[in-house]
Amino acid sequence: MSVLLTHAYFLADDEKEQQIMRPYAPLGILYISAYLEQHGIVNEVFDTTFSTKDIFRQYLLEHKPAIIGIYANLMTKLNVIEAMQFINANLPETSIVLGGPDVKYNAENYLKEGADFIVMGEGEETMYEICNAILSSSDYLPHDVLQKIRGIAYMHRGEFVTMPERDKMKDLDALPFPNRKKIDLHLYLDAWKKFHGTNAISVSTMRGCPYTCKWCSRAVYGLSYRRRSVEKVVQELEQIKEAYNPDSLWFVDDVFTISHKWLASFRDELKKKDILIPYECITRADRLNEEVIRMLKETGCFRVWIGAESGSQRIIDLMDRRVDVQQVRDMIRLTKKYGIQTGTFIMLGYPGETEADIEETIKHLKESDPDHFTITVAYPIKGTELYQEVEAVQTTNLDWSTSTDRQIDFARMYSRKYYDYALARVISEVNYFKAKKANQNKLAIKLKVKSAIAKFGMRFQRTSSYFF
Repeated sequence: MSVLLTHAYFLADDEKEQQIMRPYAPLGILYISAYLEQHGIVNEVFDTTFSTKDIFRQYLLEHKPAIIGIYANLMTKLNVIEAMQFINANLPETSIVLGGPDVKYNAENYLKEGADFIVMGEGEETMYEICNAILSSSDYLPHDVLQKIRGIAYMHRGEFVTMPERDKMKDLDALPFPNRKKIDLHLYLDAWKKFHGTNAISVSTMRGCPYTCKWCSRAVYGLSYRRRSVEKVVQELEQIKEAYNPDSLWFVDDVFTISHKWLASFRDELKKKDILIPYECITRADRLNEEVIRMLKETGCFRVWIGAESGSQRIIDLMDRRVDVQQVRDMIRLTKKYGIQTGTFIMLGYPGETEADIEETIKHLKESDPDHFTITVAYPIKGTELYQEVEAVQTTNLDWSTSTDRQIDFARMYSRKYYDYALARVISEVNYFKAKKANQNKLAIKLKVKSAIAKFGMRFQRTSSYFF
């Protein structure tokens, strides 16, 4: 085997995802697979999601790929390192190439842990050039050959070498559709169907994000906005419908409604092709209005996630979100008025956040009343502005090879335990409000008790910090 692509995510090891059960196919490596295939490089994809580490290792030993490309993010980092150790110990002739959002700002560390090459930024063109160079070489890959490949990092005579960044792809229509036939997509569809009654397939229509939220990583696509034509997107949807006939789609774009002109053309093309597949997407309140919401409805949107991160305008401004919290509330309510479900994202523990800000977030969630909300405690990802801001006040001293960015903590307004209680407080109090609104009185009482206990825990942690 010449080239193998994989991603080292194992659903069986992820207890939280087993409860949520919303797995999506690895679009990134499927795009790379299609691009390599388009340019004459035969490749296979080993989809680890529904597999096990033992089966994966056996596959490697049986097929002995000349090159293995592994997608790495902060969720899979430790599995990637473990996989590299196994490959280096058992398949010393295999070249290991890493890409994905976690590698750009940790390139030297990954190389020291056993990677041969790091792909920084978009992977299609760079991966093709690396594969072509390796497969064309009879033995050792000369340094002067590597220096012609932009967007890579590697070690040369013990020294860390990075090449200049590759220009971002301007014409995304030149990309082939993701190579979905390389994996068993029905495993995903069946898992969704079993747990939710309906299934979904993920689709990308754009790359990059022009906004500057301080906590968000832009390691792969950068601060940009590039979009595929509506004709290409709808053509892909036609193929998906014919091959898989999914119940819904998940558009993975950071801001689906960023271009109102594109959305209008998308609506017109769907009508022209007589195709309509229900979908959900993510956007921002400042890229919504009544006309846009109406177009979302017309194009099949059944759920839209509207980012806020906090109910406190002060915290939103500290995040450089550049959105008005009242506008977020208004757009959530207006979207629901049009019969589209709403969701929003909440982050607690951002630097400078006080208890008053957390109460503002609870108020925000009650007033806007989204159908769904997800909530997490803020953590700094290397390469982001948030990481730079808190680097000097980090309170954890972690071994890079055995930890992830999610474990990094820093000096916050209150103790880390305080935010565990705050998390419970927000969830319980907002769900109490929803239960009371639905006349679920017994559930409402239980949730109110949980909220009160969590609030007491917050107060205890806040005051006890003065004495310890």
